[in-house]
Amino acid sequence: MAPQAIGGGGTGLLGVRPARLFVGSCIALISTAVTFAVVGDSMFPLKAQFKLTNEAVGWIGGAAIWGFTLSIFVLGPLCDAIGMRRLLYFAFVCHLAGPLIMIFSPALSGGNSNSAFWLLFFGALITALGNGTVEAVCNPLVATIFPDTKTKKLNQFHMWFPGGILLGGVAAFLLDSANLGLPAGVHVWQVKLALICLPTVVYGVLFIGQKFPATERVQSGITFGGMFKATFGRFLFWVLLFCMMITASLELGPGRWIPAVLQAGGLAGILVLAYINGLMAVLRYFAGAVVHRLSNTGLLVISAVLAGAGLLWFSYASDTVTTVIAATVFAVGVCYFWPTMLGTVAERVPKGGSLALAMMGGTGMLIVGMVTSPQMGHVADRYLHQQLVEQKDKTVAVLTKVSTTYAAMLAAPPKGVTRSDLEGALKSIDGVLADYGKTHGLPEGRTANALRAAIANGPPDRTGVAIEKPAAAAKDEVANLLNPADNYGGKMSFRWVAPFSLIIIAIFGILYLIDRAKGGYKAEKIVVEGLAEGLGDGVPPDQLQKEL
Repeated sequence: MAPQAIGGGGTGLLGVRPARLFVGSCIALISTAVTFAVVGDSMFPLKAQFKLTNEAVGWIGGAAIWGFTLSIFVLGPLCDAIGMRRLLYFAFVCHLAGPLIMIFSPALSGGNSNSAFWLLFFGALITALGNGTVEAVCNPLVATIFPDTKTKKLNQFHMWFPGGILLGGVAAFLLDSANLGLPAGVHVWQVKLALICLPTVVYGVLFIGQKFPATERVQSGITFGGMFKATFGRFLFWVLLFCMMITASLELGPGRWIPAVLQAGGLAGILVLAYINGLMAVLRYFAGAVVHRLSNTGLLVISAVLAGAGLLWFSYASDTVTTVIAATVFAVGVCYFWPTMLGTVAERVPKGGSLALAMMGGTGMLIVGMVTSPQMGHVADRYLHQQLVEQKDKTVAVLTKVSTTYAAMLAAPPKGVTRSDLEGALKSIDGVLADYGKTHGLPEGRTANALRAAIANGPPDRTGVAIEKPAAAAKDEVANLLNPADNYGGKMSFRWVAPFSLIIIAIFGILYLIDRAKGGYKAEKIVVEGLAEGLGDGVPPDQLQKEL
């Protein structure tokens, strides 16, 4: 029998309901996306409530990303052995347990900043394990049930990542705007984290009782060892893996910080993020026509140019109009990165199967979580402190005023603030002033934290009793000092990341020219001797149809 190419479904999809599996996969990705939206939007209140540095919050946000890698690296290659259904049930549990740990972190930590940090960190990590498992299973699942339109369907599947961020972002904004009348001790950011559980319940119901197909690799009869050889033995795969580190950093690194940075500058950062992701979702839906016209590599070249330009523009934007324009350029630039990189690997390294896709997604998230996000936080902290040092006299004067006015409220703390919270804020502030008295320098990190403590533990407004009014005025001075410095530091972190786009512009440009020289971009098909109706030679039909 002549060699044949895998494609068109065949008996490997008997008993499978592709439409329901695709919809369930999309909703599972919405759970992942809502995680990104609400965790990113919670960074600002977390900094204030627990008096955390930008770097500490970066580690929490980073855990919500790089924890993804732990599951996708381990579970992605074992997708066939463990089974898609079992793995998606595991994701379901993580998407419920992780947010609940974060929601109850104030009660479990007893208000201790260090304990709260670790609870938030591990809650984000567990949630990320669910995110990575969804990616580990659903990418090869979509590639398998749509073998002839992989890049198009992966783009349409991944439209629900920005689409989910849009839904989560708008919901988070509405929760901020609404007068919820929450009980004492319950915060809006906790309600936002609970949003993750809603799509989780829906996708859990959709996947119950469903049959899942064998992956394209199994249907073609390629062994587990052959998958490793096909992945790591291709130079092209290593090139694409390196590029994935940069494309993921350009897309997801800044995306984590946009709400917090713009909120510090007085703009509705979560709405800007929602706008970016809404635009990305629409563009990904129509990716089929764009890819057909430009080819995968041509699209990646254009995307890299726009992503770098948009991010650089973001770092200079100072008003609503320029911010929206920069956001538009940035969104058009990054929207095709993730799904088109996965689609390119699925089409050009098809024998790599779930391993190749897992390596791409896992490595991208690992770099963002372990390097890009924390380093952006470190850069932001450094430039924030420089701004405070440049206004050293004003910073010291504001801290001195806060120390005096807040100490006067110890006998009767303002509503919503306990005496121990107020004492903790004063200890932090007085410690900075004591260091300044000895060295005439402001301690890096601790100064910004003292200012955050003042904001978190001051009177809610100037309408309180007489003794609170001077403290409320001092709190406003703190916000007017800290927020512009925080905003500047965040924008500088954007400026540090943008130049990396030049590297991938060069690499994608070379790949595009190579494709042109060979007659254009072409997807590779898995060719197997003795293939009949989509089944690998020597692999019994009942094995291929078995629910994994």
